[in-house]
Amino acid sequence: MFIRGCSYLGSITGMCTGSCRFPRGIHTGLEKIFRRMGVMRNITVQNVARDYFGSLAYRNLSDVSRQSYAYNIETALNTRVEGQLLGYMKANTLRIPTAQKAYHRWAERKGKKTIPFANHVKASMNKAFNHAIQVGLIENNPFSKITLLSHNPRKKVWQVDQVKKFLQTAYDKFEYRSVGVIFHLMYVWCQRPGDIRLLTFDQYDFDKKVLTLQQSKRRAEVYLPSNDEIHKILVQQKEDIGFQKYVAPKIIRGEVTSEPYCKITLGTKARKIREEAGLPSDLWIMDMRRTGTTEMVEAGVPIGQIMSVTGHANPQSLKPYMKNTLTSATEACRLRLKAGGGGIL
Repeated sequence: MFIRGCSYLGSITGMCTGSCRFPRGIHTGLEKIFRRMGVMRNITVQNVARDYFGSLAYRNLSDVSRQSYAYNIETALNTRVEGQLLGYMKANTLRIPTAQKAYHRWAERKGKKTIPFANHVKASMNKAFNHAIQVGLIENNPFSKITLLSHNPRKKVWQVDQVKKFLQTAYDKFEYRSVGVIFHLMYVWCQRPGDIRLLTFDQYDFDKKVLTLQQSKRRAEVYLPSNDEIHKILVQQKEDIGFQKYVAPKIIRGEVTSEPYCKITLGTKARKIREEAGLPSDLWIMDMRRTGTTEMVEAGVPIGQIMSVTGHANPQSLKPYMKNTLTSATEACRLRLKAGGGGIL
């Protein structure tokens, strides 16, 4: 409309019809604009993902974060919405309602409500689309405008006897041994599964009995002492499988590999151990960080010292671990009485 006298086809192909009324410089600029618009129209969601995977921003992420983002984005690309895979849809014309439908699919994955997972996938797609906007591939990010579903944060904590039962079952079979070690270290050191499953022997000082760990989520560095039980397990692992670098590598059909467990395989094998141990299905391996941290809170460990273990930078982040339990209430009342309060008669 605003290029009267010059055909649209001529502009995007560089072949002017000869009737253009604009100076050559303006005409050349219009050609570039239309070429860019033509390219942008053809960019698919899959193209956006590929460009993000090749970006410096993605390469600078930790190994754990890269794996997590890749899995989340792959899930999104293979989501069928409105009769078509999301990955094949045009990115620049992807509407908010379509992105919202995809989000709802993620939130009810495999017939189960998985709102936290859906939020992670949404956040990963948000990163990819924002990167595409920054490099000029697309102009809009529909994932930044969708409405998130509300959910109650998970608060499940394992009991000590349940932890023991899981470990007894895991250590009873060589096939489960690495998963048992991962579970054990998560519980004792209150760390995330992603950081523990990728642990290497060179991160542990066998002389000082100290693990140095840079956490993947916020790059916090923590120094974790091992008790005699954990040190003995690490020494045994080094002796038995020290030919490769991982503390708890993947074991397939009784054979030790040189690869770490991925998030999915670890969860699958942990569920098998839980079932064989006869434990409730609402217990997840990811609960170990919360379980160990809650135990420290209930034991009266000062907040600053807990943060030295968990790597939290803000005391407010520990609020979810401060549960209202009979143990903590009993201890609070005991300390109050000891200080001279609460006793009237």
